[in-house]
Amino acid sequence: MKFLDLCKVYIRSGSGGSGAASFRREKYIEYGGPDGGDGGSGGSVWVEAVDGLNTLIDFRYQQHFFAQNGQAGMGRQKTGRDGEDITLRVPVGTEILDEDQETVLADLTELGQKVELARGGNGGWGNVHFKSATNQAPRRSNPGQQGVERTIWLRLKLIADVGLLGLPNAGKSTFLAATSNARPKIADYPFTTLHPNLGVVGVDNVEFVVADIPGLIEGAHEGRGLGDLFLGHVERCAALLHLVDGTSGTLLEDYKTIINEIEEYGSGLADKPRITVLNKVDALDDEERTFLREELEEVAGSRVFVMSGISGEGVTHVLRALRAEVEATRALRRREEAADEEESGGWQP
Repeated sequence: MKFLDLCKVYIRSGSGGSGAASFRREKYIEYGGPDGGDGGSGGSVWVEAVDGLNTLIDFRYQQHFFAQNGQAGMGRQKTGRDGEDITLRVPVGTEILDEDQETVLADLTELGQKVELARGGNGGWGNVHFKSATNQAPRRSNPGQQGVERTIWLRLKLIADVGLLGLPNAGKSTFLAATSNARPKIADYPFTTLHPNLGVVGVDNVEFVVADIPGLIEGAHEGRGLGDLFLGHVERCAALLHLVDGTSGTLLEDYKTIINEIEEYGSGLADKPRITVLNKVDALDDEERTFLREELEEVAGSRVFVMSGISGEGVTHVLRALRAEVEATRALRRREEAADEEESGGWQP
């Protein structure tokens, strides 16, 4: 299945049915009067976050979604049938953007969350609504209200606890394959990863989700390389794991490049908890490891872990550090939810 995280969709809600202008005509009934029924309401367009989806590939083959129109009213005060709603089923983590690709209409971050995007038009009134003492035979009826037609963008931001950052060939996919059941493509050339991969990682009986995105290069926030198309997938992460290639001859420049890109991208990425790891240390001797680690710690201003995804050295220590950050973020979210519930007065029947 191909990965698709951005698509354009055209939606239209149903128009309401017209009201009827008719009169009761029966044998032996001289004054029948108006009996035109109302028109039915048009169907609405909804979007719902469902389980079992992790890509927007379904919307590549169908971009137009039109709800059903309401049925017109009929005589004998028969109301027209309402049009059926239509629901767009999307993965959890999908943002609904307006046509300008900037205005966020909805953000579906929870399973089962459902939002109305376009409401169907109301049905028109039949002539029975216009009957009065001075107008006992009205011949007017209302047309149904027109539906809403709009263009929207669907953008998927993966729901993950940890996001992997690094230059191409920094060892991100190797780390994901070594710590989870995910099997991303691994090769000795840059940009092996062309779309994000998710893996469930476990350590000390605690599981969390890790997202591997394609490698970043200088100018990625401006669209260079694969650009900032995939940086959005780490916006929701609780922590970032920054892998630095220990065999690179420009170690410090590589580190500064990634830090600059996430700062320029914005959206709070630079403020997230970040763990820096010196990777591929299996190709270095003890003296080189110590020297490069001290250099990197001086620039980063924090502790730098040493790890090798191939040999497994230091992987457990990195996973435990990530687990601590993830658990701290989860606890903070629970406290915020509890505080919000207390402010709203708690649950009431």
